[in-house]
Amino acid sequence: MGKKFNIIPWRKSRPDVSSEKGAIVLSIDSSRGLEFLIELVKKIRPQRAWDKEQAELQFSALLYSLQQDRSLLFSLRRALLNQFMNTDIVPALTESGMVSSRGFVQELGRKAQHKFLPPLQERNDFRFVLNRVFSQRTDYKWVEAIDTNLWKVFFDSLGIQINLTESKLIGQLQRSMQILSYRLANAGLEREIAAKFSASANYPFLEQNRLINLFIERSGSEYFHLEEKKLLINNISEALYNCRQSLQWLKDQRLSEGTSLAQTFLMVRMEQYIERMFIILDVLDGNQQFNTERFITYFTKVIRYENRKNSLREFLQENLSMLAYQIAEHKGRKGERYISSGRRDFFTLFRSAMRGGFIISFIAIFKNLLGKLQVAPFWQGILYGSNYAMGFVLMDQAGGTLATKQPAYTASAVASSLDTRKHGGVPDLRNLAITVARVSRSQIMSFAGNLVMVFPLTYILAMCWEWMTGVKIAEGDAAMKLLMDQHPWKSPALLYACVTGFFLFLSGIIAGFVENYVVYGKIPERMSDHPVLSFTMTKKRLNRMVEFVRLNVGALAGSISLGFFLGVAGPLGKVMGLPFDIRHITISAGNVAIGYFGLDHSIPFSLGLTIFLGVLAIGFINFLVSFSLAFYVAVRSRGIRLKDYPEFLGILFRYFRQHPKDFFLPSRKPRIAEDI
Repeated sequence: MGKKFNIIPWRKSRPDVSSEKGAIVLSIDSSRGLEFLIELVKKIRPQRAWDKEQAELQFSALLYSLQQDRSLLFSLRRALLNQFMNTDIVPALTESGMVSSRGFVQELGRKAQHKFLPPLQERNDFRFVLNRVFSQRTDYKWVEAIDTNLWKVFFDSLGIQINLTESKLIGQLQRSMQILSYRLANAGLEREIAAKFSASANYPFLEQNRLINLFIERSGSEYFHLEEKKLLINNISEALYNCRQSLQWLKDQRLSEGTSLAQTFLMVRMEQYIERMFIILDVLDGNQQFNTERFITYFTKVIRYENRKNSLREFLQENLSMLAYQIAEHKGRKGERYISSGRRDFFTLFRSAMRGGFIISFIAIFKNLLGKLQVAPFWQGILYGSNYAMGFVLMDQAGGTLATKQPAYTASAVASSLDTRKHGGVPDLRNLAITVARVSRSQIMSFAGNLVMVFPLTYILAMCWEWMTGVKIAEGDAAMKLLMDQHPWKSPALLYACVTGFFLFLSGIIAGFVENYVVYGKIPERMSDHPVLSFTMTKKRLNRMVEFVRLNVGALAGSISLGFFLGVAGPLGKVMGLPFDIRHITISAGNVAIGYFGLDHSIPFSLGLTIFLGVLAIGFINFLVSFSLAFYVAVRSRGIRLKDYPEFLGILFRYFRQHPKDFFLPSRKPRIAEDI
């Protein structure tokens, strides 16, 4: 059952519009018709754009007036017809709400330019009417908020479900259809699209163009019979459905084939062409039936586009979402190995974290030794970055785990369980709660594995350095500074921990992007067929190298980028004179061990406890920032709206209350959804 609304009377009081015996009378002058439409929308527009209740209340009042006063309805129809007849609707159908064919970079530059100096718009362009009527930049918010059923009543009252018979309008519709058809066919011939399909005589993107040209050619003939027209319309519809299915098939291939920004940009544009052509076809088919829901979707999209046409954020969000989805998918698949489901996985992850902590101890020692070199800040950043990068790469190859690198991957794995496109319906929120518990205990165990190794081993290494050289790595004020730099409120440690969380997230994005590029660019296959490599290396050695690239190049890119992000941050902050640095839980723990040894353990217990808690707080913020950003990207790229699942927090709370231990340690028997 659809949502019901009470239609409330609406007082007809409008300036600049004459009234006779309660009826609104319009002249033939198109400018008066435009004024009528402007005043009409003003009556609907709420005081606050996001006030859905006020917008629906005022819109319901308008609908009541249209139902009670036929002269008002006639005036509205005539005002709209005047605008259609006196303006060119082709740009609104072929340009408005569409991604430009200029290409991603060119379109981004054009939008940036038009934010400062908007383009001149011709008065005979129907988009000029739209911009005058919906003149507020936030109008799209209340237009989208009004219930679809109300818009359906409105457009049905106008009679938009009946096909248009004006020859001028039909000509513009046919021209729009033909323009879109050629653009769709041209996009289908681009290398990023055509290369994915085998050669076919009925290539849908070309077939639809042939049929549409045939339809337009025969429409001008007096021998074009109704049955032939219906058959041709059905064939065009089938060809467009085939085009849509072909694009869906391309999307489904992303996991195995990868994607690129150019391919993503093309696919977004082609989907828009197809949807717009379906709307025009609904009018041209002449069967007295109109898909009002599809038209409402088009209408709201056009209003949003005209209000937000120069929005860089909207443009980037729409076109990067599919690429972000692919990146998140690669991260999600890797993230599954960081989520323990049973006791065996749990303790395997702990041992892996200990191996990571072993390597981090040496990284912390080398970093402090490199800090003693008198070099320029630039080279100091390069040295620090190289130290971190080599350590993280070694950690990956040794099977070690860095706890703070996990959130960027586990967040994508959690978001993947919410993906209705993969699960064919509403996700199982109870299983999602179980996944969250697994992530919680896995993350805690990884932190424990890192710290249980880092602090004592770094302390021992600092002691060995003094034994070998007779000099401590840090002592006196330098040692105290290492401790106080981790103090939670006497230093900006927690702020720097946020910076580190962002770098952890960004390195995860880079890793996913590189993995996607390796798949999409078919790098392993190209290496196997490389003429130089195939002649200079044995088959076995070449295959081993190709397999290494396929499995490890993404992780290497992420580790190297993270290393240099962390290494360069501090020197960059010094050069710029800004409070900009990093605090990473494991490196901070190593610094605390070096400082504690350098002061000969002579620090108050309360200070030591505070610094210990500060290190834990740094780790929590590292995790929170990295996980939140990665989860946000993964969720947005999948088109998921968390507000659609308000019951999830209740399910998670019930699970925590029933089985709190699951969030810290694995249960003897794996949990299932029925246990919650």
